[in-house]
Amino acid sequence: MNATLEPSGEFSLPWYRGPLASYDCETNGINTATDRIVTAALVRANGQVLEWLSDLDGAEIPEGARAVHKISTEYAHAHGRPAKQVVEEIADAIAGEMSAGRAALVVMNAPFDLPLLDAECARYGVETVADRVGCMEPVIDPLVLDRHADRYRRGKRTLEALAAHYKVELTEAHTARADALAALGVAVRIGEAYPQLQLPAHRIHLHQVHWHAEWAANFQAHLRSKGQSDAVIDGSWPLRRAGGAS
Repeated sequence: MNATLEPSGEFSLPWYRGPLASYDCETNGINTATDRIVTAALVRANGQVLEWLSDLDGAEIPEGARAVHKISTEYAHAHGRPAKQVVEEIADAIAGEMSAGRAALVVMNAPFDLPLLDAECARYGVETVADRVGCMEPVIDPLVLDRHADRYRRGKRTLEALAAHYKVELTEAHTARADALAALGVAVRIGEAYPQLQLPAHRIHLHQVHWHAEWAANFQAHLRSKGQSDAVIDGSWPLRRAGGAS
């Protein structure tokens, strides 16, 4: 992390009451180093939604990924825009929202979406969001917040599960637009529900770094106690070492 935004203006408010943008992408796989963005959406702080469909630069969409987001290789190749142009526009749009403290960025399971975008930037030789902004913060991750605030609740913590739990509409799950909007709604509901999370954006970002590391260490220890002696759970957040699965 290269810099820390200081609280000023709207950023001195609790993060969920300040300006928020939200990003989501659908991909052709779960390896953040090698897989590609198929579709992406950015909900800007002013409510406008930007959307992208990539031609994947000719890469394929395996059946497993197609079954999730319903976009085929043929459709992406025929209707998508050049992948390099899409990646450039996504990075530029996110940076535009985050620059000069304009908005915190909501990303559900940030250590998947953000490293994958960085890998796409590296692939095409374009500047990452962090290159453009000077840092990759503040980020708000509903998954990290929910795990910390309600750690003993049973059940799944997918976006669909969180949307149901926090009573946020999600009618087209696994489409980038719907997921970005739902993640934003879930994040705000979490912020409203837990007074201990009602901090300025730059402070909640730093807390999430520690909370995710703590969760990862505990989960790794749990897996190893169950016989998975080589289990490794990456504790870095919101970026992580490229190549991991979500």
